[in-house]
Amino acid sequence: MFIYNVTTQLSWSIHPQWLKWMKEDHIPAVVATGCFTHHRMVRVLEVDETEGPTYAVQYFTDSLETYRKYITQFAPGLRQQTLKMWGEACISFRSLMEVVH
Repeated sequence: MFIYNVTTQLSWSIHPQWLKWMKEDHIPAVVATGCFTHHRMVRVLEVDETEGPTYAVQYFTDSLETYRKYITQFAPGLRQQTLKMWGEACISFRSLMEVVH
C-alpha cells in the first residue's frame, strides 16, 4: 500500500472557502481519477498557526504504477486548478510513502 500525502499550509483569509472546496470539489476530483482506493484528510496539530492552519490529505493506492499514472496524467491539471483558485494563499508539499507491515 502506498500513500500519496499532500500537506498544505493556508492563509486564515481563505480557510472556510478552501476547506469547503477541498471537501466538495478537489478531493472528489482526485478520487474520481480512479487512481486511489480511499483518502483521509487531517488537520496538522502542534504547528505554528499564526499565518493559518495546516492540513494533510492522504490518498491510498495499492500500486506504484497507479500512483505514477496519477502524477503524469492527472496531477498537473489539478495542481494548475488549485493555483488558479488560491494562488499563493496556500502552499503544498507532497510526499509518497509506503506502508510497512
